[in-house]
Amino acid sequence: MSAVTIKVRDNGPLLVEGPVTIVDATGNKFTVAPDKPAVALCRCGTSQHKPFCDGSHKTCNFQAAERAPIQAEIS
Repeated sequence: MSAVTIKVRDNGPLLVEGPVTIVDATGNKFTVAPDKPAVALCRCGTSQHKPFCDGSHKTCNFQAAERAPIQAEIS
């Protein structure tokens, strides 16, 4: 299985790279093209295509720039 990487974009979406399946709260799958190398997931809440980003964060004044702590270890 290929690795999945999730990048937190400053003032923007979560960029998910790698093969993923996105499922809603009732277990239904969203369609993601199998040849698509990455998918952007909305964080601002204003996308018209949730859970996917449509660029709305650029016009709603969404601000977020999280940084991972140095030497972070999550258990």
